[in-house]
Amino acid sequence: MSSKKDEGLDVDLEFDRDYPLQHVPKEARVSIISISAVLLGFTFFTPTMLAGAEIGVSFTLWPDFFYILLGGSAILGIYVAILSVIGARSGLTTVLLSKYTLGKAGAKWADILLGGTQIGWYGVTVATMAHMFSQALGWESYVIPLMILFSLMMGITAYYGYKGMEILSYVSVPLLLVLGIWVTLKAVGDAGGWSQIAGIEPTGTMTIATAITVIVGTFASGGTQAPNWTRFAKNAKVAFWSALIAFLIGNGLMLFFGAIGAISYQIGDFVLILYEMGLIFWGIVFLTLNLWTTNDNAAYAFGVAGSEMFNVNNKRPFVIGGVIIATILAITGIYDFLIAYLSGLGLFIPPLGGIIIGDYFFVWKAKLPRMETVKFPNVRWSAVVSYLLGVLAAYLGNKTGFGIGPLNGIIVAAVLMPIISSIFKKAGIDQMPKKIEESA
Repeated sequence: MSSKKDEGLDVDLEFDRDYPLQHVPKEARVSIISISAVLLGFTFFTPTMLAGAEIGVSFTLWPDFFYILLGGSAILGIYVAILSVIGARSGLTTVLLSKYTLGKAGAKWADILLGGTQIGWYGVTVATMAHMFSQALGWESYVIPLMILFSLMMGITAYYGYKGMEILSYVSVPLLLVLGIWVTLKAVGDAGGWSQIAGIEPTGTMTIATAITVIVGTFASGGTQAPNWTRFAKNAKVAFWSALIAFLIGNGLMLFFGAIGAISYQIGDFVLILYEMGLIFWGIVFLTLNLWTTNDNAAYAFGVAGSEMFNVNNKRPFVIGGVIIATILAITGIYDFLIAYLSGLGLFIPPLGGIIIGDYFFVWKAKLPRMETVKFPNVRWSAVVSYLLGVLAAYLGNKTGFGIGPLNGIIVAAVLMPIISSIFKKAGIDQMPKKIEESA
């Protein structure tokens, strides 16, 4: 028996086959090649090279930089891989998973935090691309028109969904890998070899804790939203390895490529490094595709966040709205605050993933009921408390130098989620989503 509401839902699904408000069905699942391509297209990101450059000029290549790179990338990769498993098993986006953990109203915070930060990343990327083109072509007076043009172009593939992102990633990922290797080998050659690179004294003043926070922060927001794409994975194993390849190896390579160029030339801006190397033409060709693949993922992410926020089973209007907001952010100069922005993400985003992980594995015991079978509470205060304590742990870790801020936040939030949930339950405040027949 089908209600009018159900019929309306079917119409929406015909219009948007990316299931923004539903579990992804088995027939829509894809292989490790597809998931890996999309996630690598996401993490192969020029501003990540910029972050690597900022870190690279602050430390000796060996052992400091390599230890920092390995530690930060491992934290990010494992964290995202665990979330990706949850996405594949449930078939749900991160913002839909947050309804189970935070409740209906509480999940709106996840929509704002995750969707909002991805809009910010979109603005950063648009600004990066516009500045790169204007400098290369001598069009400095046309930076703002270029931002508008590129913003519109990059929203196209996100508008058409997962398939559009997949096709674009198959083209861009190999090309950017070639560019990264090219930049690295030329930088090493110009510096006189690996021994000369290793002997260059650092000129920056970044602390180890800040550096690791920046590495985690490069994709703390994007990584927390990995279930948006791994929900299409055929199984949990495909999701886990796809995420680990993209966020441990792929993101780590981008940081490494950016750092080697910066150490060699002592320049912290990747665009200026390309000038120094004489690679502007090919750099523009490759990096255009690179930035495009990352921004279509970002636009897709704020599209599905908007769908959940307003309970509309179509992400496309929110993709359009987000692109407009991001363009305004780019024009107003968000590009100039990249490192501070990354550090902020490294503190506030991971604890959200932490409570989802703690809730899924230790409260739900890895057995989420289907969304249509439960009634969600407005707010699960046990999750709110766990999240806030996770943020506090991340902040204090950075402030005092105890541990690694983002990792502190993930662990504290994940561990406290089942403990505080149990305390609330014993106090007679059971805020778990209820089976519909139980709540009737």
